[in-house]
Amino acid sequence: MGDTYTGKPRGRQREADRNDARLFQAAREVFAERGWDAPVSEIARRAGIGMGSLYRRYPSKELLAQRMRIAGMEQLVTQARTAVAEESDPWAALVRFFRDALAEQGTGGPLLPLVGGRLPATDEVQAAARQLRAALESADIPLLLEHLTPQIPVTSERATALHLRYLDLVLAGLRAPDPGQPTALHGPGPQWAELRDLWNAPES
Repeated sequence: MGDTYTGKPRGRQREADRNDARLFQAAREVFAERGWDAPVSEIARRAGIGMGSLYRRYPSKELLAQRMRIAGMEQLVTQARTAVAEESDPWAALVRFFRDALAEQGTGGPLLPLVGGRLPATDEVQAAARQLRAALESADIPLLLEHLTPQIPVTSERATALHLRYLDLVLAGLRAPDPGQPTALHGPGPQWAELRDLWNAPES
């Protein structure tokens, strides 16, 4: 009886996770195509999920978008920690992280331009942001990801291939020929506060 009982919640959680993954990808695509005012019904239709199921989990578009960006930050943290743990060379870890992150973007493009500045920084959002800062250290990294993932009107597979192609071009420019002479970059790097202002609605 114990196995049967404990198996049910795990099964329900797996189904909820699968629904979330479909919802998040559908929402990225719909927001990219039609803007923030796109109807939630179109997101549900594209995800293949009933409106009742969607509203039971996310009663509003804002709650769905908040969960999307928290999940996005959590995923980047996991990818960064995995790359550092499994790659002995710092450069290899950086390349691994970028490739893993870009492979998950799909056709909808980055989330920041779609919802940035519209939603408040809740406690959960701020906690996820702190974890992201600790994992990535430099604010250059998430901003570079935004530049590397433009919305492209092609299939998901083709979009990923193009994103990875341009990653190769960027990495070729970043890799200094002499390890003792790092590449000189123009101007100061971004600050985390600048990214926070991009992501979150102004405080009232």
